[in-house]
Amino acid sequence: MLENLATGFAASLSPENLLWCLIGVVAGTVIGMLPGLGATTGIAILIPLTLGMDPLTALIMLAGIYYGCQYGSTISAVLIATPGDANAVSTVLDGYAMARNGRAGAALAISAIGSFIAAIVSVLLLAALAAPIADLALDFGPVENFAIMVFALATIVSFSGGSVSKGLMMAGLGIFLSTVGVAMGFTTARFTGGSVNLLGGLDFVVVMIGVFAIGEVLTQVSQGGAAPIRARFRDLVISRRELKEAAPAIGRGTGLGFLFGSLPGAGSTLASFLAYGVEKSVSKRPEEFGKGAIRGVAAPESANNAAANANFIPTLSLGVPGGSTTAVLLGAFIMYGVQPGPLLFEEEPVLVWGLITSFFIGNVILLVLNLPMAPLFAQILRLPYNYLYPFIIFFSLIGAFAVAGNSFALVVVVLASLLGYFLKRFDYPSAPLILGLILGPMTEKALVQTSAFGRGDLSIILGSPVAVVILVLALVLGAAPVILRTIRARRESDDTSPKTLQGVS
Repeated sequence: MLENLATGFAASLSPENLLWCLIGVVAGTVIGMLPGLGATTGIAILIPLTLGMDPLTALIMLAGIYYGCQYGSTISAVLIATPGDANAVSTVLDGYAMARNGRAGAALAISAIGSFIAAIVSVLLLAALAAPIADLALDFGPVENFAIMVFALATIVSFSGGSVSKGLMMAGLGIFLSTVGVAMGFTTARFTGGSVNLLGGLDFVVVMIGVFAIGEVLTQVSQGGAAPIRARFRDLVISRRELKEAAPAIGRGTGLGFLFGSLPGAGSTLASFLAYGVEKSVSKRPEEFGKGAIRGVAAPESANNAAANANFIPTLSLGVPGGSTTAVLLGAFIMYGVQPGPLLFEEEPVLVWGLITSFFIGNVILLVLNLPMAPLFAQILRLPYNYLYPFIIFFSLIGAFAVAGNSFALVVVVLASLLGYFLKRFDYPSAPLILGLILGPMTEKALVQTSAFGRGDLSIILGSPVAVVILVLALVLGAAPVILRTIRARRESDDTSPKTLQGVS
């Protein structure tokens, strides 16, 4: 492994590759901050500009855009409750709450630190375990993928806030909305009302922009506008206590992100949701989540960056994209005359290891650029929101149009923003809605494939030990918050009852 890493660093540390790595991460950070664009769209737009480059240089720049977007989407998620990409939806819950509490700088700092640690650990694991993990991923078929989707849906309880019933209702609504369009594996149109625009379904990114970005603006306007934050500069800097508190969450998020990111098609969005759900489930103070818990930022941010690197395991080793962004990058590989697959590591060692080591270099650049800038980014919140609202709405509409490529997306984003306003007005959680909308098609696809694999007999799931273990863990994860909440309530009741009786006597 050391010899391979030495070969990679020799290639990636050339002045030209360093320059384009810097350009990539900076461009990625800016693209990630714009609502709706994200890494997938940004890379797809910029691929034509790289056609005259050396393949390694071009891939280093495109990969830099990928993980630069991970942090850029966090900036907008924390500062204005507008996730630049779907993988930052989990970060909004506690990141924006920290910002409203005057701790935006700390939220952005722990995001940068967690992302850096996760990236470095995942790069080392990628270098050491790419081949065996790729072989393991081959054993994951439709049955195991369906079990993973059920496991992901079990995290909905963790996003429900104070009311599990409201969270389940919103998740159900999200899953229902995800069924709009042509049925998976069939040619039947569902819930389209005869509209051609709905045959392709509702783009979850467009809905996400409406619910979170413009929905938040409408909420603030209805309340007379939010006052700008007047936090002291020292309140914007992360403390040693917060670093110590976030360390275990970073470790767990990194492990989960790398594990699920290694699976074909899982992507970093799923990893970030799972990391947040698990972190809240294992926390001794789950009531703090959603109110500005630093672990609620550290866990999903570490997970999505670890998953972003792990996505390259199936992409490079099997020629199977790990997520939507690596699917676009897979097309770029083919355009450059490079064929990903089992022989790639032997036939193109300089390109493969040069790309892998560039992940390390790019994340060092991101840390050096963004960690000192975190308190400065937070100064945006000092601006009166009356000046920020028009920019938020403008970039949200531009982002929605860019994602869908048609004007119908503007209708969807306006309707979604009204839905987002009413959800906030009546205290319904937004995250389960988006989670259901994202996981709905993935779960349906896995279910249809499992049914076809078992010729209509779903009991085939019980024949897979891996799937059974994952389903048991899903049951534990879904039931744990409810059980712990009940036990805690009973303990509090037992503690107060004697005092009450003594007071009455």
